[in-house]
Amino acid sequence: MTRTALRRHPERAADLATVRAVLDEALHCHVGLVRDGAPVVLPTIHARIDDTLYLHGSPAAGLLRDGRKGLELCVTATIVDGLVLAKSVFSHSMNYRSVVLFGTARRVTDAPEKLAGLKAVTEHVAPGRWCAARRPTERELRETEVLALPIAEVSAKVRSGPPVEGPLDAELDVWSGVIPVSLVRGEPIPA
Repeated sequence: MTRTALRRHPERAADLATVRAVLDEALHCHVGLVRDGAPVVLPTIHARIDDTLYLHGSPAAGLLRDGRKGLELCVTATIVDGLVLAKSVFSHSMNYRSVVLFGTARRVTDAPEKLAGLKAVTEHVAPGRWCAARRPTERELRETEVLALPIAEVSAKVRSGPPVEGPLDAELDVWSGVIPVSLVRGEPIPA
């Protein structure tokens, strides 16, 4: 069985279109790796171009330093869509869309690809910002590392719908249902 095969609730598996959609909508991801024999998981911003995921940061940052050495990475992104409250706490859940991606990143050294990756990350966080703000200088480009990770060994999992109530709970006088959850951008605060 592969690392991306869903063992628990395989009926929740989703296709590559869902993988792309989740990566495009999730504002951030978590990148896991093993450093000096210990697991490390770090949050970061990402962006997708076609079937490549781009990560960026300082060349001195541990994640980028380890990633460019060819260490295997595990990237996860999750969007929580709702809190699923059942009549029994045992049956509580969440509605979500998630992606797990395994692979070895490559350091992006090609200047046009590096700029495209940085533009994608900028646009992912704030659409339209790449054209509105000053572009990176040569020095800033040297001080920024970009890694590319192929979206190949990947799985997506989706849970949606109401709670699954057990026969013991059907007649209980307890509210059950879904409380929608979403990430909402607030009013901008000028600098």
